[in-house]
Amino acid sequence: MSAPDSFYTRHGKRLLDVALALPLLLLALPLLAGAAGLAAIQNRGHWLFRQARPGWHGQLFTLYKLQTMTNARDTAGHLLPDTQRLPPLGRWLRATSLDELPQLWNILRGDLSLVGPRPLLPEYLPLYSPTQARRHTVRPGLTGWAQVNGRNAISWEEKFAYDGWYVDHVSFWLDLTILWRTAGRVLRSSGVATPGQATTTAFRGSPPPPLSS
Repeated sequence: MSAPDSFYTRHGKRLLDVALALPLLLLALPLLAGAAGLAAIQNRGHWLFRQARPGWHGQLFTLYKLQTMTNARDTAGHLLPDTQRLPPLGRWLRATSLDELPQLWNILRGDLSLVGPRPLLPEYLPLYSPTQARRHTVRPGLTGWAQVNGRNAISWEEKFAYDGWYVDHVSFWLDLTILWRTAGRVLRSSGVATPGQATTTAFRGSPPPPLSS
């Protein structure tokens, strides 16, 4: 099952993305330049993080973010755990969501929508159940229904349930509601990381449902 077929899902959603993302990117350029400069100082000249993510229908695209983690490694050359590579500046960039600003360019390119399930890692694709995989029947988003209902403070199963609900109910008014609630969450810096973690735990697949008696 895919998202409801309507003028909004076929045309209006993309028009809304461009109409809002373009002026937001232009207005945010000074802020983005300052945040990028701080990230470059922290990471010895490296400020832009690029990573392949699955988008609409699972097609890979390059996601852009400000680099918040250092590339610190142990004596064997392995990357240190996230908690040791996320300095105070990186935590602040994540808490304020300034690290997400480059994704406005992803929206203008058509990789992302303003609202939709967040794009996750490619290695998660074979781990999804058929129900969870429905999140890829819409374009992924800068924010989404799961993000305004707990973000990284909820379980993977809860996130996927919220993503599935969004796929079934996507509409203009729902997107406006999510954008409004996102602004409030950004101001409160809530749900940025899984409790007790620097970021969030990796998805290892959901346990199978219990056998009926």
